[in-house]
Amino acid sequence: MWLIQTKINYLYNLKEMKVTVVGAGNVGATCANVLAHNEIANEIVLLDIKEGTAEGKALDIWQTAPVNLYDSRIIGSTNDYTMTADSEVVVITSGLPRKPGMSRDDLIATNAGIVKSVTENIVKYSPNDKIIIVSNPLDVMCYTAYLAAKVNKNHVMGMAGVLDTARYRAFLATELNVSPKDIQALLMGGHGDTMVPLPRYTTVGGIPVTELIEKSKLDEIIERTKFGGGEIVKLLGTSAWYAPGAAAAQMVEAIVRDQKRVLPVCAWLEGEYGLNDIYLGVPVILGKNGIERIIEVDLNADEKQLLVDSAAAVKTVMDVLDEMKVF
Repeated sequence: MWLIQTKINYLYNLKEMKVTVVGAGNVGATCANVLAHNEIANEIVLLDIKEGTAEGKALDIWQTAPVNLYDSRIIGSTNDYTMTADSEVVVITSGLPRKPGMSRDDLIATNAGIVKSVTENIVKYSPNDKIIIVSNPLDVMCYTAYLAAKVNKNHVMGMAGVLDTARYRAFLATELNVSPKDIQALLMGGHGDTMVPLPRYTTVGGIPVTELIEKSKLDEIIERTKFGGGEIVKLLGTSAWYAPGAAAAQMVEAIVRDQKRVLPVCAWLEGEYGLNDIYLGVPVILGKNGIERIIEVDLNADEKQLLVDSAAAVKTVMDVLDEMKVF
């Protein structure tokens, strides 16, 4: 009887649940598709600035419902933020990729302006939502959204660690010829080549990965993980979207379903790991209140130094934003 009532309560709450994805490009559309297929919310709003794009992709996804047998309704809208009102979670994928001749500062200025505007519009209609940033440069865009939203720091976070860890686990699964389901791993730090993989916290079916693979091969996999996004860009001529979209959807599910998942997330640090006033990837407990707790794992001297170096690289980019006087 208790299980039946729990299911009824969950379905009742789901009826009132809305999730918004801003940006109907490859990543945003993939995220919305995964959310719909997994029935993470009753209503999923896909929003984009380009006329007809969100509406078209939302309609296409909705027409898979009779085939894949799900009930989540997906609605597309062109820049109408009233459609996003009362969203529980908002995923922001908006932004431009870095183009030839564009400096890092140009990219930051352009995407900061986009993320700032999107965030301000989102919180206007959903002041209690949780915001997941996917836009790049990831760490500084989280900082941008946090400054723009003016909400609880635990409600603004970035999707990077879930994606990076997925790549790491996928490469390990290939090398060891095992199921990726049995691999647990942790990465910390910035999103990019300064990320900090932690082999000591990587296991395969509970077995430390260091007992199953030689150090030289593990180091190769770690290096491949650091540049995992670039590898796909070289192959496709554009950035990845299936894995980033699915990773963002996993974070949404953890929040909407209050799963208390332990996941690596880009979070605002206030003294954790000896770091202050910075967005950086760390393990957290993710639930209905967003980041419910930052977990501080024990790091050895080498790992601590790598994290400090990564934080320094991220802080340099954050300083660029501060100097632009966007806020």
